[in-house]
Amino acid sequence: MTLENYKDLPAEIPVIKEKELIYPFMIIPIFLEEKEDIIAIQKAINDHSLIFVSIKDEPGTYGTIGTIIRKVTLPEGKVKILFQGLARGKIIEITDKNPTIAIVDKVASEPGDKKEVSALLETLKEHIVTLSELNPFFPKDFIKIIDSNSDADRIVDIIASSLKLPIEKGYELFKEINTKERLIKLIHFILEEIESIKLKNELSRKVMEQVQEANREHLLKQQLKLIQQELGMTNELEEEIKEYREKLEQLKPCMREDAYKEIKKQIDRLSRMHPDSAEATTTQNYIEWALEVPFCNYAKEDFSIEELQKRLDKDHYGLKKPKERIVEYFAAKELAKKRNEEFSGATLCFVGPPGVGKTSLANSIAKALDRNLVRIALGGLEDVNELRGHRRTYIGAMPGRIAQGIINAKEMNPVMVLDEIDKISRYRGDPTAVLLEILDPEQNTHFRDLYLNFDLDLSKVLFIATANDPSTIPAPLRDRMEMIFIGSYTPQEKFEIAKRYLIPQEAKKHSLKKSEVSISDAALREIIDKYTKEAGVRNLRRIIAKIMRKAALEILEGKEKVKVTLKNLKDYLEKGYYGIEAIEKKDKVGVVNGLAWTPVGGDVLKVEAVKYRGKGQVILTGQLGDVMKESAHIAFTLIKVLIDNKKIKVKEKSKEPIYYKYNVHIHVPEGAIPKDGPSAGITMATAIASIFSETKVKSDVAMTGEITLTGEVLPIGGLKEKLIAAYKAKIKKVLIPVKNYERDLDDVPEEVKEGLEIVPVKTIDEVLDHALVK
Repeated sequence: MTLENYKDLPAEIPVIKEKELIYPFMIIPIFLEEKEDIIAIQKAINDHSLIFVSIKDEPGTYGTIGTIIRKVTLPEGKVKILFQGLARGKIIEITDKNPTIAIVDKVASEPGDKKEVSALLETLKEHIVTLSELNPFFPKDFIKIIDSNSDADRIVDIIASSLKLPIEKGYELFKEINTKERLIKLIHFILEEIESIKLKNELSRKVMEQVQEANREHLLKQQLKLIQQELGMTNELEEEIKEYREKLEQLKPCMREDAYKEIKKQIDRLSRMHPDSAEATTTQNYIEWALEVPFCNYAKEDFSIEELQKRLDKDHYGLKKPKERIVEYFAAKELAKKRNEEFSGATLCFVGPPGVGKTSLANSIAKALDRNLVRIALGGLEDVNELRGHRRTYIGAMPGRIAQGIINAKEMNPVMVLDEIDKISRYRGDPTAVLLEILDPEQNTHFRDLYLNFDLDLSKVLFIATANDPSTIPAPLRDRMEMIFIGSYTPQEKFEIAKRYLIPQEAKKHSLKKSEVSISDAALREIIDKYTKEAGVRNLRRIIAKIMRKAALEILEGKEKVKVTLKNLKDYLEKGYYGIEAIEKKDKVGVVNGLAWTPVGGDVLKVEAVKYRGKGQVILTGQLGDVMKESAHIAFTLIKVLIDNKKIKVKEKSKEPIYYKYNVHIHVPEGAIPKDGPSAGITMATAIASIFSETKVKSDVAMTGEITLTGEVLPIGGLKEKLIAAYKAKIKKVLIPVKNYERDLDDVPEEVKEGLEIVPVKTIDEVLDHALVK
């Protein structure tokens, strides 16, 4: 405490005299704040007076009666005072101020029961031992003090003075006059001190362990850096790991918890690996794949139905029905979205021959929706892990095609085309079973890629499938898709497509200007009729590209403009070898024009029949399938019945039926091509009827339909393609089953319906009436 020299000190401080047990004392607070207190201290030192030290100068306050026995002057005007306490006291009454004078009563202790006090001292001794072991700064000599001192209050005072008790707790212990209670309170304070020290030591130990671990890790990293520097190695891996962690934290808000945990676990593993180990390379490849998944990137899902309609019309000529179905599908989807309802529409599947624009339609949809297009070729896919991904234990493992498609699209909701879904093989597992999960809205929200080892949400991906033959698609998978059939193009449609799209596109691909090359309409129609035999326009594009290549060569040789006409077409193309040739105009016996469906469109299939001396056998050639052979036998049996019933007149007179005297040979030309199906039934029946009645068949008539033993004509499939083939072959009249006439003509182009006389037939009698020359 600092003492200053004051000139105006009080003349004297009242002498303190003992009066029974009541003493008037000058009170000196423990915390000196007022100037008068400092003056009183100086006076007490000079007079060797007794003073009373307490925390407050209020009646009822406990304090210490004592005297100042020594003072030491320190530099800078400071004084060190040695105060000796004599007894405890209690303020009874304040009698004066400046300095404060009070009547103080000396306080005597209540000894209590000796046995209890002795037991408490033993307990105190045990806790003192424990405390001294935990706190090295606590004097161990207190054990000797307890053993050598019989005054319990004195022991409490000495021990309490060594404890760093708060002023409130110290005062509570100080004013207690009951020795037993003082011991109990002191033991309680010591126990609190022991628990506090234990907690501090535990925390200190943990902190030290963490610090030591951090120091150890830092030291090892520094050593590793030095080793890498000595070996000429860089810290690229460490920098890459840091980048991985930063990117992971950026993606965390968009990721599911399982994805975050898996990627973080692999980054932590990589940080502990040697950079040159094979496992580090594998783990790093995984991390790079996983962080490429565009968790936060979604294309905008707002789009206009009008914009979709315009895009489809701009990119595709014709295809009226398919485009209507597509627009209706997305209109229903958009309506459900606006009304906050879940859309449960099936996946679209475009079905049709090659080259008719299935993938192109999907591309137009992606452009209209402003999403990226991902094409996954499923043709020949035989391993289920190609879709689901390989586990990382395999060499060369990588994510499945679905996950890779999303990564390549750089958005979580692209348009994904599952191309050739009807050509999946089943060698290792069943890939179609995985497609069930991928296309099912109930399951694809948690599609797990085996390589990534976390779930992907495929519910936002727009899946579009394509197929040539839907019959090869498993029924459960087919039920999850909405089939949109895209038929063959008519010659006029091919002509318009070539003029509007193919010629400008191929000219641009071959660096030709619009003014430098032209193909006349007549030459273009000749190309379509003579050089192509397909339902689509893929081969037509190749032929136009061939012309463009030759035109580019002529431009380089100095020619200003190349005109391809009907006259010079042979200079650019070889002789036409494709196409459906026009039918012969000569009527013949036993030769009938049939109509067939092929994977590349319709075709006119001639059926020839002859009779020769024999025993009524039927010979079939032309590589016919079992169903077609059965149709031939049914047709022969039916004609026998008609001959017996006199509905077919036979010119040759004989006692036995004519069909027992002759064998019948039925041949379908182009024997190298396999043929099957029941739709040639009425064609074969007409050919057999023609040879037995020796009546010619009209050459401008074609037909298709299945026949029964009772002569009923049953419906067939592929009517659109068959009628287009008849139209290309310049046939005038086509006979089709009544049911096909009633339900399938809406799909046939108007151009074809106007160019053909389509006649519905119900029985074989009607067929023969239209086909045979009367």
